[in-house]
Amino acid sequence: MTTTARGMERDGLSCFISDHEGFHGTIKNSPQDFVVTEIDINGQLVNGPNVQEEHTERASQPSQAIKRDGKLKRSKPDDTDIFNQDCFDLNIILGPAVNKELEHFTNKMRVKAGEEEKVELSLGTYPDKHLRAVVHRAVRYNFPFLQTVTNQSEIRVREDPDFKELASLASEGEAEEFFRFIDAKVPGSAFTFLPDDSKEHRTSVHHFVSRRFGKLVETKSFTDQQKTSITVRLRERSNPKKRTIADCQEEEEEVTLYTAFTLRKENLETLEAISYMAAVLGVLPSDFTYAGIKDKRAITYQAMVVKKISPEGLLNKVSEFERRGMQISHVRSVSEPLKLGRLQGNHFDLVIRDLKPHGKRALAELHQLVKDAVENVKNRSFVNYYGPQRFGSGSCVQADQVGLALLKEEMEASVKLFFTPEDGDDLQNKAKRHFLLTGNAKESLALMPAYKARERLMLRALHRYGSGQEGCIRGWLSLPHSMRVFYLHSYCSRVWNEAAKYRLQKLGFKPVQGDLVWAGCEKGLKDTTEDVNTPQVHVVTSEEEKDKVFSLDQVILPMPGNSIKYPENLLGQWYQDRLAQDGLGLCRFRVTPLKLNVPGCYRPLLAKPQNITYSLWTAEELQGQSDETCAPSLSLSFDLDASCYATVCLGEIMKCNLS
Repeated sequence: MTTTARGMERDGLSCFISDHEGFHGTIKNSPQDFVVTEIDINGQLVNGPNVQEEHTERASQPSQAIKRDGKLKRSKPDDTDIFNQDCFDLNIILGPAVNKELEHFTNKMRVKAGEEEKVELSLGTYPDKHLRAVVHRAVRYNFPFLQTVTNQSEIRVREDPDFKELASLASEGEAEEFFRFIDAKVPGSAFTFLPDDSKEHRTSVHHFVSRRFGKLVETKSFTDQQKTSITVRLRERSNPKKRTIADCQEEEEEVTLYTAFTLRKENLETLEAISYMAAVLGVLPSDFTYAGIKDKRAITYQAMVVKKISPEGLLNKVSEFERRGMQISHVRSVSEPLKLGRLQGNHFDLVIRDLKPHGKRALAELHQLVKDAVENVKNRSFVNYYGPQRFGSGSCVQADQVGLALLKEEMEASVKLFFTPEDGDDLQNKAKRHFLLTGNAKESLALMPAYKARERLMLRALHRYGSGQEGCIRGWLSLPHSMRVFYLHSYCSRVWNEAAKYRLQKLGFKPVQGDLVWAGCEKGLKDTTEDVNTPQVHVVTSEEEKDKVFSLDQVILPMPGNSIKYPENLLGQWYQDRLAQDGLGLCRFRVTPLKLNVPGCYRPLLAKPQNITYSLWTAEELQGQSDETCAPSLSLSFDLDASCYATVCLGEIMKCNLS
């Protein structure tokens, strides 16, 4: 599908910064013409060769990896990952000094075995719960007769009375292996004690295991060749019940399994790709985390982390992912999920085809037109509008309309908007039409494809609770928080775009009294949904306007919310009027029934591409590479900060809006 450079009537975003002429052209003739690669927080491309190596270096450098304050000390390379659940080397995890102290403590404890005196050793404080879990696991593996306890963030060790009791019933070696088996917590796994001919003795072992670990295991005696043994099996996980405080404290020390990977997708929305992968892997879409949402009509590379799936489990599904236009690489274990916004930006490799000048300019002038356009944007920036992807480009009902209905707490209307079908007769659109026509969520669920996780979650809830106000609330609550709040942010982004256009049309291209600027921080504030400290936002005074203290690239505009400051000029009044026009004049930007809160944020009015390069291919040059009739094409590469849109940058370069 071709996207042409033409006026975008719905938005009418026609304010440009520079005064070059631009040119016509088409983008996204194919996904290969629009390649987006995420730049991680360290400035590395996520599909580059350094991603795997960088992870290994960060996670495997410690010589004395964890200091007693729980922080990583990176001194010299090592091949061990301290966050790996299979790493039990205390010399690496605790460091040689603390490990030596621990060994001395255990030797002393063994010498004084049988004495009533309780002795303990502090291993230090570990504020990070993942580090605490690693320490607990490794100490218990190496010294099963020790008990590890956490007091706030301090870890202490002492003799385990349960180990001592079991060692008195069985051998010390068996007790050690049994406690390693318990600590491994592998559902369905089994441990068998040595044969025991004494029924009374076996009963004592049964009673001990049931009393101490009855919630985790089941025990059974069996006879083989006239010898009777006790087998202990860890129970399979069942539906979670209400947990005690002790259960929560014990589970805190378990390391959650996280697997990081780079996703390459083609012609797929990020959330659609996640829904499909979740269905294949048997997890929830909310088990995936990512730094940002990428274009649909493109080839994109982005970092992701999935919870509760091992690297091997992920790699086993590669063929199924590939059938949906997805590929994965750089698969590795990590210690935590990704956070939204945790990226430096994106790198773009684009091809603009069918170039021609605006108006009656000669084709021979293209070289100069392209040079002027690229240099102007490189030096003067572009208006930092949200691109059409933010709203669901091509959708009959765009995401901002759903967000507006949610902010007005019109739950039934929002669900109908959510299920508005697109053009087409595929299964998902048939299911949506069926629901809107009949209101039958059960039948619509049967029609909805398995990979459409959002829609299926919603339909399940509507089938269970009905399609009235309460049922619709339950339906929205069935979706992950990040998906629910996406629609609200989409509406706020639409208002921001209109505010930026109004600001430039009415107040011009220089900072004026009442504008907001970002003070005490680097230029180019990244868009964030986190609250911003008010002292950092400065209101331009009349004297500062007169003295030209600030430049336009320091001006910021607020995204609507309940914790932001509005400009103190015409634009501030415009915000109030615009929200009132949508029935949000008294909106608190909280949707309490859906547990949603929109504090608002600030976004720079301008953005600037970095590392921009280009190559213009004339019709004659292209004709030599193909038998088809060719028109001039432009190859363009550049980097943008997070939450900046390449289509908007191209609009400034080409002097037209791209839809």
